[in-house]
Amino acid sequence: MRISELSRRSGVPVATIKYYLREDLLPKGAAVSTTQADYSEAHLQRLRLVRALVEVAEVPLARIRAVLAAVDNPDLDLHTVLGTAIFAMSATPESHPGDPAWDRAAEQTDALLAELDWRVTPDSPARVQLTRALAAMQALGRPATPEMLRGYASAAHQAAELDVACIDPEAPREEALLHAISLSALMEQSLSALRRLAQEDVSAARFGAAPARTGEGPGAR
Repeated sequence: MRISELSRRSGVPVATIKYYLREDLLPKGAAVSTTQADYSEAHLQRLRLVRALVEVAEVPLARIRAVLAAVDNPDLDLHTVLGTAIFAMSATPESHPGDPAWDRAAEQTDALLAELDWRVTPDSPARVQLTRALAAMQALGRPATPEMLRGYASAAHQAAELDVACIDPEAPREEALLHAISLSALMEQSLSALRRLAQEDVSAARFGAAPARTGEGPGAR
């Protein structure tokens, strides 16, 4: 297909496709003349992946290159490729080692992960994110209890099981990665929204006014 058809099928403007080509985010097409090139379904799939990383996950170009390099490396297993993408999508908050509150929160994070026996990397951005949240809760005088953290960890693990179960290990890597990006960037927003809706429902049931009985509402005689 020509670049115009690639643009039409992907929904990405021709100018943007040319930019991706210049930045080596998209492989060059097969030259058919001095001014034209032919593009394949592989180009379309790669373009969709790059677009998802840029527009959905908002990953900087430098990090996208690392993700694409992992996708194209046959020596890496799918777990490593997915991990590279998830790390690229995660901004690591600033840590504050040496600060007593931060160190207590870091100890709490390490103790929880050790208790759960989760296979996670020491440099995961999510570790720092969790530590930062726990430190902030301590500062507010509302520290997270071990029981609370275990409950949230259990719910998070169930959600992760659903996430991973949706990824086909036999699918092309770009397709598997597209699915992982949508789950991480979009379903995470959906999960947060569902949690807030559930909080509203539970709060209404526990703290809301009891529903009026028949005949006892406004205007009843």
